[in-house]
Amino acid sequence: MASSAKKRAVDFGTNPKESDDNSSDDDDSLGDEEDDDSEASDEEINEEVIVDFEAHAIAHTDFDGIKKLLHQLFLKAHVNTSDLTDIIIQQNHVGSVLRQAEVPDDSDGDDNPDEVFGFISMLNLTERKGVQCVEELKELIMSQCEKNSSGAVTEQLEQILNDTAKSVGLLLSERFINVPPQIALPLHRQLQEEMVEAQRTNKPSGKCHYYLMVSKTCKEVTKSIPARGGNTAPSEELLFVNAEEMFFYEHATVKFNYSVQGEADSCLSGRWSFDDVPMKPYRTVMLIPADAIPAIMEKLKDNLAV
Repeated sequence: MASSAKKRAVDFGTNPKESDDNSSDDDDSLGDEEDDDSEASDEEINEEVIVDFEAHAIAHTDFDGIKKLLHQLFLKAHVNTSDLTDIIIQQNHVGSVLRQAEVPDDSDGDDNPDEVFGFISMLNLTERKGVQCVEELKELIMSQCEKNSSGAVTEQLEQILNDTAKSVGLLLSERFINVPPQIALPLHRQLQEEMVEAQRTNKPSGKCHYYLMVSKTCKEVTKSIPARGGNTAPSEELLFVNAEEMFFYEHATVKFNYSVQGEADSCLSGRWSFDDVPMKPYRTVMLIPADAIPAIMEKLKDNLAV
């Protein structure tokens, strides 16, 4: 898989040492050099490079990378991400990790060939009923649903989560923010194939009647709508950090957002921002019927195929 990714640069420049003996000409010269350095830094930050990624079966060596990505999703929520990572690794017949295909010879030496740039997996919550980290996750979802949805929606979601006849699978798809969404198409395709094979061979996380997703989203004030008395009310648009997840959102029968603004959400690099516009971070919970997945896969194909 070859994908275009933007490499984020960090400027370690220092302020010039001040001296009483410096002449004004030297100051002007130094200012010009600073401007040149600033322009060079901007060019470096905006540099676009081609990176090849490969999907690999999940292995025990991926523990730290997967846990880090799970932590970015759940932040300070009371969910044991270590235990959740262990389950993902144990059932590695379903899911993949994303690694750089080849580390360049001219790299700075800090690149880890086994670094996890992303992962995808499916965790059947119904099959894992009673497992502590699964129950913690369900408790988080239901608690936020009660706070941010109507009583009817909360009742509907609770009924579905407790229905042992129709299993609910947690779809996890996380990656570094600078990995482009085009990479999601082959990962989702492969996951669907692996789930079919898991069902055929009677392995965990095969058939699911519903897909549950927790997506990283954010909002910004996009425009003002005139209100009575001459005041204006902000209108907020929901933006998905993983852009392809908007297609799952369109088919969700249950969906709600909850704010994580009070939690340290650095998105693995920098603060939430799109085009330098500050964002308010949220998590968006979605429940999607499994029979909607073919239509969603077609949407992914139409919008992400390269």
